[in-house]
Amino acid sequence: MTAEWQHQLRLYVSEDTAEAFARQGAAAPALRAVAPILAAHDAVMVSQLAAFEAYLAEAAPEDPLARWTAAALADPAKRAKHAQAIALRIGGAEVYGKDAADALEAALRPLVGGPIERLSRHDTNPANTLPIPAEHRA
Repeated sequence: MTAEWQHQLRLYVSEDTAEAFARQGAAAPALRAVAPILAAHDAVMVSQLAAFEAYLAEAAPEDPLARWTAAALADPAKRAKHAQAIALRIGGAEVYGKDAADALEAALRPLVGGPIERLSRHDTNPANTLPIPAEHRA
């Protein structure tokens, strides 16, 4: 039997759009075209930087993933990179089924090159997940 992996879509936007999103959320002018698509799919945008910061606020400091995340956010270049990534949640879920991801991705794909610079898909398959670097493991 093949495992059913869960998926997450992420939008990548310009620095200016990311700053506007941090201040105004979905009302940011450059993202207004995205809002009706997200509403049709019961999806919302969450800054990847904000999601990482929320994770760190709750994670045990000795957790290897928390140490790796904290180190990444302490690096200004990586922090800026994550500020420009916006994770999409469907129905409040961080990850969701393939059919939901496919439908949302198809609806958003025409906006790539406009308000969305890039669109990516991530899944829960451990083979596709970066390993925690040795220096952050216990």
